[in-house]
Amino acid sequence: MMMAGLRERKKEQTRRRIAETALRLFGERGYDAVTVNEVAEAAGVAKVTLFSYFPSKESLVLDGVKDDAAAVVDGRPEGRTPLAALRAHYSALAHQGDAAGVDVEGMLLRVQVITGSPALLEGVHQARMEQRHELAAALARALPGRGLAPQLMAAQVTTAVTTLQEVFFLRLSEGMPLEQAARRLGEDVELAFDLLEHGFAAIEGERA
Repeated sequence: MMMAGLRERKKEQTRRRIAETALRLFGERGYDAVTVNEVAEAAGVAKVTLFSYFPSKESLVLDGVKDDAAAVVDGRPEGRTPLAALRAHYSALAHQGDAAGVDVEGMLLRVQVITGSPALLEGVHQARMEQRHELAAALARALPGRGLAPQLMAAQVTTAVTTLQEVFFLRLSEGMPLEQAARRLGEDVELAFDLLEHGFAAIEGERA
């Protein structure tokens, strides 16, 4: 058991080193200008080792971009609605943002690399499309016989989450401290899910 644990820690350290090396090189020279061979050499691993951790060049940056909202719906506790499960999930993620040890510079560098590459932007778009379709399927399983409702709900949730992420990273890029940005994100998650649950009436009612 101890040896297995050591092996897993070593594998995770190697994976992190490769990803961090790739991000640094992409940030310095641009995604298109850096080859996989150069990343492997700089990280001190063989090319075949790199591909055992990351199946493609894009995955060096996009690994982990896709959020498995469908699994949140499928795995929700009995008696909890899909929307309540999703609210709890994204609220927990927001609160993780103010944890010690979060690499803000690394997060912003990743955003910079992605936005500077049409191929990576397309990869993000594809990941979000897949997430929306998978979430729609999970909602259809949770709410059978509702016609187009699961697809429309999935579209609204994924669009709201994308907007939350964009605003969060914008605040960080403008110099807002992580703790404050994470707190604002937590508030925004509640607002977003209030709107998803109650529609425009949640806001219009305040002005009536």
